[in-house]
Order: sequence, then C-alpha cells, then structure tokens
Amino acid sequence: MSAARAGWTGRLKLGPIWLAAPALAFIAVFLVLPMLRLIGLSMQDADTAAFTLSHYQKLADTPVYMRILGITFRISALTALFSVLLGYPLASWLAAMPDDKRNKWLFLVLLPFWTSYLVKTFAWMIMLGDKGLINSILTGTGMAEDSVSLMYNELGVIIGMVHAMMPLAILTMVPVMANVDKRLSLAAGSMGARRSQRFWLIEFPLTMPGVAAGGLLTFITSLGFFIVPAYLGGRGETMLAQIIIVQVQQLVNWAFAAVLSVMLVVAALLSIWLYDRFFGLSTLTSASSAGGKTHGQWLRALGQKTLAGLAWLTSPFDRLGGREDGRQPIKFAYVLVIFFFLLAPAMIVVPLAFTSDRALTFPPPGFSMRWFQTYFDSAIWISATIRSFGVAFATAFAATVLGGFAALALARSDSRYSRVIFGLMLAPMIVPRIVIAVGLFYLMAQIGLVASNIGLIIGHTLLAIPFTFIAIGAVLKGYDWQLDDAASTLGAGRITVLRLITLPLLRGGIIAAALFAFVTSFDELTIALFISGGLKSTLPKQMWDDMYLQLNPTLAAVSVVILVIVTLMLVAAQRVQKS
Repeated sequence: MSAARAGWTGRLKLGPIWLAAPALAFIAVFLVLPMLRLIGLSMQDADTAAFTLSHYQKLADTPVYMRILGITFRISALTALFSVLLGYPLASWLAAMPDDKRNKWLFLVLLPFWTSYLVKTFAWMIMLGDKGLINSILTGTGMAEDSVSLMYNELGVIIGMVHAMMPLAILTMVPVMANVDKRLSLAAGSMGARRSQRFWLIEFPLTMPGVAAGGLLTFITSLGFFIVPAYLGGRGETMLAQIIIVQVQQLVNWAFAAVLSVMLVVAALLSIWLYDRFFGLSTLTSASSAGGKTHGQWLRALGQKTLAGLAWLTSPFDRLGGREDGRQPIKFAYVLVIFFFLLAPAMIVVPLAFTSDRALTFPPPGFSMRWFQTYFDSAIWISATIRSFGVAFATAFAATVLGGFAALALARSDSRYSRVIFGLMLAPMIVPRIVIAVGLFYLMAQIGLVASNIGLIIGHTLLAIPFTFIAIGAVLKGYDWQLDDAASTLGAGRITVLRLITLPLLRGGIIAAALFAFVTSFDELTIALFISGGLKSTLPKQMWDDMYLQLNPTLAAVSVVILVIVTLMLVAAQRVQKS
C-alpha cells in the first residue's frame, strides 16, 4: 500500500507545469466546453434531441449557403495572399534594422493593428464612398468623369480586410526575418550569385516559416470577419460570420448556427494541421527561421525548381533593387506608401472629428468641438465608455495572471504535455472569434451571465490570454533562472522566490502584457455583440449600433477617443518594455 501511495505521490507532485492549470481550466470551461456543445447541437434534432445529420445535409443541399461558404474562403484566401505579399517588403525592411530603431518603426504597425476594426471600417467608408475622399480626388482632378465604384463590392471588402490584416502578417514575419543569418547572402554574393538568386534561393526559403505563419494567421482571422463585409461589401460579399449572426440573433436557429460554426473551426484546424506538418507550430511564436519538417525529395526538388525559375524571371530587375551598399530608394518609397496606407484611416478620422459641418465632408469646412461636446453630454456614450474601461481593467488583470503563470509553467517545465498546453493557450487566438462568441453566448444564456459585466470580462479575458501568454513568454526566454536557483539553495520557498525575485524582474514584460490585454478588451466588439444583450453596451458596441443608423461626425469624435486611448496604451507598453 505504501509503495502504491508513493507512486501516486510522485505522479501528482506539484511541478512548474501545474502553474498552467488555472489558465487551462479557464480555457476548458469557456472555450473547449462551448465548442463541444456547439458540435453536439449541430448533430441534434431541435425537437427530439435525437442524433441527426440533417443540418449538415441542409448546408450541402442549399446552394446559397455553399456559395457563401465559397465566398468566405475566397475572400479570406485573397486577404491572406495580399496581406503577406504587400507586407513582405516592409517586414524585410524592418527586420534589417537594429533593434532600437526597428521598435520605433514597429509602433506605426502596432497602431493600426490594435485600432478598432470599427474605427478603421468607418474611415474606409468615408474614403471609398461615391462622394468620398478618393472619388472626390478622381473627379476633381479629371482622372474620372464620374464616381468609381469602390464600395459595396468585393474590391471594397478586400481593401478593408487587407488593411486590417496586413499589420498581423508583418508582425508575424519580422521576428523570423530578423533571425536570418545575413552572412549567408553575403557569402553567396561573394561567389558571384546575382541579387535575384540570393533572394529566391537563400533569403526567401529561410523566411518561409514566417511567411506561412503570417498567411495562416491572417487567413484564420479573416474567416470570422463580419464588420468589414457588413459595411464595405454588398450581398455578393456576404461572409459566413454574418450568416451566423443572423441565425442566432434573428432566426434563433442554434442548430444551423452551430453547423456553420463547426465549418469555420474545421477550416481553421485544417489550415493549422497543414502548417504544423511543414513548419511546426512553435514557429508561430519563436524567432527561429529553421524550416520545419521535410516531406519527400520530390517536393523539395519541385520547390527548388520553382524558386530557381522565379530567380531567372526577376533577374532583369536586379538593378532596380538598389545599390549593393544597402541604399534601396525604390524599396524605401514602397515602404512609405504602405505606411501611408496603414495610417490613412487615422489621418482621415481625426480632422473629421473637428468639423463644423453636420455632414462628413473632407476636408472639413471649418473647425468645431461640438461633436466632442455631443459625446461628453450623452449619458449613453459615457456609460458605454465607463463600462469599456471597467471591463478592460478587469480583463487586463485576469488575462495577465492566467497567461503569465502559463508562460512561466512552460518556461520552467520540460513536461511531455508542454506541446499540448502550448496549443491550448493559443486556441482562443486561432478559433474564429465569431465561433467563440456564439459558443459563449449559448453557455452564458444557460448560466445567466448574458447582459452582465462578468460575462463580458470572461469573454474578453479568453481572447486576451494568448497575447499575455506570448508577451510574457517572450520575456521569459531571456530570463536568468540561476537567480531563482540561487535563492532556492539559500532556503527561499517557491512562493518567496516568485514574489521577491521572479515577478520583480519580469515587471516590465508583465505590465506590457497587461496593457496589450487592456487594448484587446477595449476594442473588442464580437463578444460584446452577443454577451452584452443590448443592455450592457461597450463603446465599440454602441458605435456599431450608431453606424447602422447613420454616419455622423459624432462617430468620428468617438473614433478619435478610441484612437487616443489605444495610442497612449501602446506608447506606455513600449516604454515599459524598454525599461
């Protein structure tokens, strides 16, 4: 008996891996369980609760749903393609910089990345409309006789979604590119390799894990988009997330909403599986540029021939790439254009918030603070703002604690379960947000947390955990664990070491992670759209409701408020990380 008890004691010994238990339990209850219940709903008869596949049969037999499924995949694939393609030169330019200088320029990528989708979409509606800024320039300069159709079509959706997703692609590619050994390309150049050959046969293959990771994350995130297609697209650009919202909020058809949600999750998991087969999931968060797994000589040979062909095709343009001393005027000009594209919404929204006109015309005919006064005098807007702040602060605390302890657990443990835990911690970032929102709404409707601040905090914390996990995990990579070991040998217990040594030394990374979690919550709409229940409206939810009624300068003033808050948080996060 004593031997058996000793065996169980050894197995249940509280090692570092148990620090991840609270985060895993949270994810299990509020992500895994709702996903399983949605799967069950999708195969359950609404009247008898008996097993059935009729809902899936309905999806297969209804042409309109299959067409929307195809539209969703096509738009998501095009968004991923253009985000990576257009963002690659900027990521390469940033990766070549010293760390201090790169971090300053990265702020201009982080700002549009963390800016609310609603703010960005609102700005693009102003720019792309029939009487918008771009058409005013085209008709005013005589480049076009009449307004060009830039909105309520696929072009408008692609522009809005690429603008939203390109920062994510860039931020994913930069760490991998920065870790590529530049001496390899220099060595090839010294042996006579042309610029095109060095790029396609050496540099590009080494950055491929980052390129694939950027494409993967942008594709999966795009699958759950509904804000951009709802405002910039037409009927022909309806995406699956919009249909899910209609099924839940208007038709109350949970079974079919579950079927559509399962389809999105299956597409996301299939994409992840393919990526993991070729590169390994660890490249999603590490700066390693090592190229993953090998799958057959024929595949490698095909890839080499393709890259060699691209090197040959682009060789006539070698001189356009810039001088060998590193000066690349064409690339720098392109980088400025991309930065202008990323920052355009902010540059448009800010002046419109101070317009004296009742209509959204650019440039504003005069200066006025009346729309900010309208915002501050509105009990509805102020109530939504206060609620957003309160929920964001609570989310920042909860997500930082849960994600931080999980990151600490993986940093200190060599358990065979580390890979599984790593995947689960990233799951809220990988599963489309609309699916998470539907699953949480179904769960919280049963436990009475719909239209409650607690429900919002739970949902936002779930979305913020991956960001705090990654941010604190990155800081832990450079942490000197000998300090903890030395304290332990002097008699300090684990809690004492954690409280007096580990946490103080990680303070900068922890605060930065909390700020990112705050921004994640403050800008979040998808969860609020379901969980708020129309009673506990947050600032993005109130903005969503008003945008459906009418575009007005008050929305521009609210957008500026959100931009200022996000900017201040990002500046604070950067300064904390530096310190």
